Amino acid sequence: MELYSYFRSSASFRVRIALALKGLAYDYVPVHLVKSEQLKPPFNTLSPTQLVPLLKDGDALISQSIAIIEYLDETHPQPPLLPADALGRARVRALALDIACEIHPLNNLRVLRYLTREMKLSEDDKNRWYRHWVESGLEAVERQLAGNPAAGRFCHGDTPTMADVLLVPQIFNAQRMDCRLDHVPTVMQVFAECMKLDAFTAAQPSACPDSDAP
Repeated sequence: MELYSYFRSSASFRVRIALALKGLAYDYVPVHLVKSEQLKPPFNTLSPTQLVPLLKDGDALISQSIAIIEYLDETHPQPPLLPADALGRARVRALALDIACEIHPLNNLRVLRYLTREMKLSEDDKNRWYRHWVESGLEAVERQLAGNPAAGRFCHGDTPTMADVLLVPQIFNAQRMDCRLDHVPTVMQVFAECMKLDAFTAAQPSACPDSDAP
């Protein structure tokens, strides 16, 4: 397998965690987003969306982090990243989508560039936008975790699931952008539990081959 990734991409980070949790080996292919390598050959000929991550498994090319994670879960079922019961799977997917759909799209590189280049927002205004949506989005996740009997050491029970795989990269981004996190203590407790596991630490941005890219 090959993973086209950028070390600061939280969506790529998700897939790296999933691969690590399942103990799957892969070749890391860096795509520098800040230098717009995603828009140029050879990557743009592989990915119609011109987005990372992109997983190449044999002749198959799979895009979108959640689709990749579910593909890995179906083709390599152990350890599972989704619960065995339908209600549990729905809860984990909902938590994952709260991050992937309600927080991340408002703060990815394309949006931030548009805010400053096209909308002419200042850096301070852009950062205020970023922090607002991350902080309010994580607060919604906090409400679903705090006091919920389905939660445990992790977002759902005592083993990591796809919800944790998505949560950790979002916290990394929040910390990098100096977002307020004291209002989400349960979220941060789950984050701390995740970071005790090798799969999460080994997948973090600083461990990537391109982590020193300017």
